[in-house]
Amino acid sequence: MAEIYVGTSGYSYDDWREHYYPPGLNKGKRLEFYAREFSFVEVNSSYYTLLRPEVFRQLAAKTPPGFIFTVKGYKSFTHERGAEVAEDVKKFCFSLAPLLEKGKLGAVLLQFPYSFPGRPENKNYLAFLREALGSLPAVAEFRHQSWVREETWEFLRGLGFGYVCVDEPELKGLVGRAAVCTAPVAYVRFHGRNREKWWRHEQAYERYDYLYTEDELREWMPGIRSLAGEANQVFVAFNNHYRGQAVHNARQLKQMLGL
Repeated sequence: MAEIYVGTSGYSYDDWREHYYPPGLNKGKRLEFYAREFSFVEVNSSYYTLLRPEVFRQLAAKTPPGFIFTVKGYKSFTHERGAEVAEDVKKFCFSLAPLLEKGKLGAVLLQFPYSFPGRPENKNYLAFLREALGSLPAVAEFRHQSWVREETWEFLRGLGFGYVCVDEPELKGLVGRAAVCTAPVAYVRFHGRNREKWWRHEQAYERYDYLYTEDELREWMPGIRSLAGEANQVFVAFNNHYRGQAVHNARQLKQMLGL
């Protein structure tokens, strides 16, 4: 049975000061506080900028042995996909060296947009990324429903990419809630089920403004346990971060899983 890690997508949100972090806690101490309770976290700032190795060295130093980071791929990999991608991947891989040295890297998270459907040219692009990332463990998250078929699972298994299972609103065109294992690293992301704000919102956080009920989380128990029976590691990340709702649901799921 694989080890299951439950955490959140990011940890340094200012609005968590009212809902999770104690009053007066220094911003630089947030990760240490978070790591007392959770065993892994997604680094999302790496999507917006190519971080320096020193940043990851400092993050590793603030966390106890056994704490794991998954790192979101830079936006040029997944959303822009321009001529500079190869060079950006090299810089990105170089930056992760401190996490690899400390055994704290769980996976690289490649989150593709809805505008990246399951076409042959996009499969070729995934193959290019797999080669560019070398031996780094990586998982791919899709938003477009065209990826949801057995052909995709087999393709990802051939590349050694994990499939990111997602919980999101049941809306036409989205991928749905399949629990599928395609690599030694299995991954689940909870985005919330805010149907009204998924496509139409003024601020990005509105899409993820959602608090799961215990019954909704329990729907995933068979799928998570199935993934744990096939993979070596299972990461479960809550991205419904607004007002610390991700923390509340992560705690609930940990309790359900007996972690």
